[in-house]
Amino acid sequence: MKPYSESCDQNQDPILEVIQPYFSDLKTVLEIGSGTGQHAVFFAEKMPHLHWQTSDQAQYHEGINAWLNDSALTNIAAPIHLNVDQDDWGIQATDAVFSANTVHIMSWKSAINLFKGVGKLLSSGGYFCLYGPFNYDGQFTSESNARFDVWLKQRDSNSGVRDFEAVNTEAEKAGLKLIMDHTMPANNRILVWQKQSLPR
Repeated sequence: MKPYSESCDQNQDPILEVIQPYFSDLKTVLEIGSGTGQHAVFFAEKMPHLHWQTSDQAQYHEGINAWLNDSALTNIAAPIHLNVDQDDWGIQATDAVFSANTVHIMSWKSAINLFKGVGKLLSSGGYFCLYGPFNYDGQFTSESNARFDVWLKQRDSNSGVRDFEAVNTEAEKAGLKLIMDHTMPANNRILVWQKQSLPR
């Protein structure tokens, strides 16, 4: 049986509306943390010009492959094993990176490594689109996000809703410049960074 996430169904159209313009002229996208595989299939179908590379930890590959196999799409690749804390991500370069609901379920150290890795992989001018909840000025943007943070920390004390300012600092260290902060439904955001050209 294929895994299913109701939230994926609920947020995929709003996410597509935001990311499609950024990805319109690109060829390759790496999705970090493909989860059930629903997002990958939906976005690959809606953007057939892209080669969509799925990735996640090994225990999620069976579910992702179930979605990919049913879709029969030719522009989407089977998941690679990706642990952001490893130096080798199994991919050399990509035009864009997409990730949804990941930085709040990993440790802060892993979040830092995520940005380091994205900075290395992205082609100059490429985009990193990161979806999820974020705090601003150290404050939750909603009561539901505050409750979500409590639930996350009870589950794993190293996780939690991240501060936008801290996340953006790590992105800048990795050579990424914030170009847009999109407000999304259900108190989420999409942060969009662009890889800067290396100084000559």
